[in-house]
Amino acid sequence: MTPRLLFRSVAIAEAVTWALLIAGMLGKYVLQVGELGVQVGGFLHGLVFIAFGMTALLVGVNQHWGPKLTAIAMVTAIVPFGTIPLDRGLEKNGLLDGAWRRARTDDPRDHTRVSGLLRWMLARPVLFTTVLVLGLISVMTVLMTAGPPGGAS
Repeated sequence: MTPRLLFRSVAIAEAVTWALLIAGMLGKYVLQVGELGVQVGGFLHGLVFIAFGMTALLVGVNQHWGPKLTAIAMVTAIVPFGTIPLDRGLEKNGLLDGAWRRARTDDPRDHTRVSGLLRWMLARPVLFTTVLVLGLISVMTVLMTAGPPGGAS
């Protein structure tokens, strides 16, 4: 899976979960059909929202976006459906082109500790995937323990 395909897949999933959450909120507050839609949509959206942030960070480091663009990409998920125009803009400007950087190049940006760690993890895909999944589970566990945004209703 290329950085482009991973980023695009998670960006689309993030937008879809926004739609699920909004539909759940409409069901709860407009149609008054209960909280199930918000609970399911909210959980899925939270999970994919965090996964998108992790993906934006991972792809940003791999693609040498720099801290500002990487942070903008991560924050874009806050805006409903914002990941879609972001993906299109990155694609249009060639910022998703290329493969995973598994080897060090002459580019000075490849000589950082973060780039070295990325290359080390890319050489160990099972470990890397496990670390990412455990990180996602850990963040979700902490957030679920803390409770829903805005507190319980």
